[in-house]
Order: sequence, then C-alpha cells, then structure tokens
Amino acid sequence: MSFSTSSFVNPVASLFFATIVRWLGWVRDWCLREGTWPVPCWASLSGDWKGFEMSTDLALHLGWKANLLGIVNSASLDIFILAGQSNMAGRGGVVRGRWDQYVPPQCWPNRRISRLNAGRQWEEAHEPLHADIDAGKACGVGPGMAFANEVVRARGSDEVVGLVPCAVGGTRISAWARGTSLYSELVSRALESAKNGGSIRAVLWYQGESDTVIRADAEGYRANMERLVMDLRSDLKIPDLLVIQVVLASGEGKFTDVVRKAQLEINLPNVKCVDAKGLPLKADNLHLTTASEVRLGLMLAHAFLGS
Repeated sequence: MSFSTSSFVNPVASLFFATIVRWLGWVRDWCLREGTWPVPCWASLSGDWKGFEMSTDLALHLGWKANLLGIVNSASLDIFILAGQSNMAGRGGVVRGRWDQYVPPQCWPNRRISRLNAGRQWEEAHEPLHADIDAGKACGVGPGMAFANEVVRARGSDEVVGLVPCAVGGTRISAWARGTSLYSELVSRALESAKNGGSIRAVLWYQGESDTVIRADAEGYRANMERLVMDLRSDLKIPDLLVIQVVLASGEGKFTDVVRKAQLEINLPNVKCVDAKGLPLKADNLHLTTASEVRLGLMLAHAFLGS
C-alpha cells in the first residue's frame, strides 16, 4: 500500500484553518456584542503590537464606523477637552524616544469612546490619543482613555464620550494665553467637536512643569491660570464650564512647590483639583509611568463623576 503525505496533510491543514476562521468569527461576534476589541489577543495573533492598529481597522470594517458616526452626532455625546503638556499628552511607556506599545486594559478602545483627530474628524479613540496632536514627539499612554472608560463604566450603556486632545509637551502656561496659536487651536477644536451635537462637559488640564524653571513664571501661575479659565468660559460660551486641574507631581525646575501652591489656591467656581503628588514617576523624575497615567485617569473620572 502506497502512502501519500498530501492525503494526510491537506485534510489536517483544512481542519486547522477552518478552526481558526471559526474562532475569529466567535471573537468578531463577541466584539460586536460587547463594544470593545481585545487588543492583546489580536496583537499576539499578529506576532507584535502592530496588531493594535489592525484591530482598529478591523473594527471599522466590521461596521463600527457607521455606529460611530451616529454616536458623535448624538445630543447625548459628552465631550471632554484634554489640554496641557506632556503628562496629559501621555508619555507612559515611552523609553528612549519610543513607545513600548503596551495598552493597559483600562485604556482599551470602546465603541462608545471617540476622539477628534488632527484632521478634526471623529474616529474610534485609542492610545496614544495625542499621536497626531503632540506632533514630533513620542507619545504613549496618557490619562484620557482610562478617564473615558471609567466614565462610561460608571454611567452605563447610554453614556457616549468624545475626547478632544489638545495637549502639547514642553509648553509654559503663557503659551496657552488668549491670542496664542495653542489657545486658538484649543478653542477651535472644542467648538468643532460640538458642532453637530453633544455638550462640552469639562476641560481636563495638566500643565505647569515648564513653569517651575523661572521663579517669575511660577509666581505668576495662579493669575495666568485663572485668566485662562475665564477666557475659555467666555470664548466657548459656557460660563460655568467645569475645569479639572491636575496639581503637579513633578517639575522641570526647582520651583515646583511654588506652582503647586498656586494651583491649590486658585479661587474660581467650578474649578476642581486632582493632586498627582506621590504618583510614581519614570526614571526621568518628570513623567508619569503607564500605571500612574491610568491611576490619574481614574482620579480625574471620579472628580468629574462627583461634580
């Protein structure tokens, strides 16, 4: 009796690929039902973390793009402006100028969370949120996705969140004053985000590290921040706009405590503080670790939910 390897291999190969296809179908159905995509699973299938980008594309092809367009044009969309410098833009997981591409579960994409990209188009939100906003710098995990996922979790299935990233690393507060390019871009993006429905619920602000280098900057921080809040409320036509400010965990210079004191002494209605002091820092003693960014996102979410 002759024996052919092809007569054995072909059925086995067919069974193997049929099983894989069936398994992917189960995963697809679960994703559509739960409204999320298991990023690590897809990444492991692809053999590297580039699968994160593939998962977003696949989700859109599975029909989420149509759902997203309906969500971001909904009057129920809660919009949050993310502004400040590098710790808001996200440096979690960035080592020697490269992001390690690790996305914690608290930061995974969710079909009820979108972001306004640099082209001012809504898309499914994913890390790094500021990749096309804080251009020319290596962006990693920030607090935005953990914040949004916690708000969605706490508020239930009807909650939809739109994130508007605006943070730029290495900027002093004077660079955000009315009339500057950063201020104009923030206001313009914020207005664009609510053009087709939804409401701007809060500005999440994490900035000040660059104002710790020169004493005059540090001592003038309170007045500059209060003026910024009032200008934003005026130009966005939201007199009681909630501003949640992160009190510094670190600084570039020796006047960190001066800026922290200024932040804690701001005396305006509907301005809340979340203190980042004590959150673990990376080796540079300036930027938050990935775990710290996640923790900060949860702290910001709880501050908003308690407002």
